[in-house]
Amino acid sequence: MGHRKYSAPRRGSIAFRPRARAKSLEARVRTWPQMSGEKAALLGFAGFKVGSIHVLTIDDREKTPNFGKQLLNAATVVAVPPIKIIGARGYKTDLYGQHAIFDIYAKDLPKELARRVEVKQAEDAQAKADAKVAEASSVVAIAAISPSAVDISQKKPFVFELAVSGKDARAQYEFVKGILGKEVRASDIFQVGQNVDVFGVTRGKGVEGPITRFGVKRKQHKSRKSVRAVGTLGPISPAVVMYTVARQGQRGFHQRTEYNKRILVMSNTEKDGSINPKGGFKHFGLVKGDYIVVRGSIPGVPKRLIKMRHPIRNVPKKVAEPKVLEVVVE
Repeated sequence: MGHRKYSAPRRGSIAFRPRARAKSLEARVRTWPQMSGEKAALLGFAGFKVGSIHVLTIDDREKTPNFGKQLLNAATVVAVPPIKIIGARGYKTDLYGQHAIFDIYAKDLPKELARRVEVKQAEDAQAKADAKVAEASSVVAIAAISPSAVDISQKKPFVFELAVSGKDARAQYEFVKGILGKEVRASDIFQVGQNVDVFGVTRGKGVEGPITRFGVKRKQHKSRKSVRAVGTLGPISPAVVMYTVARQGQRGFHQRTEYNKRILVMSNTEKDGSINPKGGFKHFGLVKGDYIVVRGSIPGVPKRLIKMRHPIRNVPKKVAEPKVLEVVVE
């Protein structure tokens, strides 16, 4: 260890601590972008990961060596069935954070929703919500998406909140009330060529050692007893093991956020059925209905819920539609 006598870079990032299993299969969206504009709109959507394909495009990034040339992009297909707006919730912000002050729900709720939540709404809930909107700092939409819409065997739907853009809580409330009980499609929120932020839970790997989990170097063959163990756990005093020391533990099944994934294709299998390979996608099957193709990879396994939102970093002023030459489905 003579080359590391005085100092050495640490192995593995501390940025993702704790590396524990995610609490739920459904990823949480903790922050929403502040969209400019007078018109209120939903800021996110959800879908189910399908699989990977390749998309041949013309590179339209002006400051790259490949500008104007053909570019073969690794891409991911996401099935995006319509989501149903089942309710609205108002939040009031004080010194202790946000607190829900009212909920209203649509009258004709899906039957399978009873598997997830029990909705009991008073008759005067609408009137109370109208009166409390003045106190609210923000209003969000409560949405539901059913896995059975894309032929996934799970009957229990996913229920989550979607932020709404708007100049104030009153405008957000009126917008959500207008789409209450209606279905919203991905094409109503996103457009081809724009970037989206993707939230998902990664593929679980189980318990791994420090070599795989943190990239610690293997010890030489003359080392005592072990090769795939950490060289030292720390000094003899104080007699504690610091949290920064690489140890074995859970790897994978973590919630992760990936920023600025460009939408290359947004279509429907009724218009374009060529998205499905022969025999369907591995571990998913045939895509039916709406789908989008996102450039790059997406965390998680096929059939896992994926949440998307408008980008929060490096928002471009103008959205340019990509020049797609061919969708390569193997």
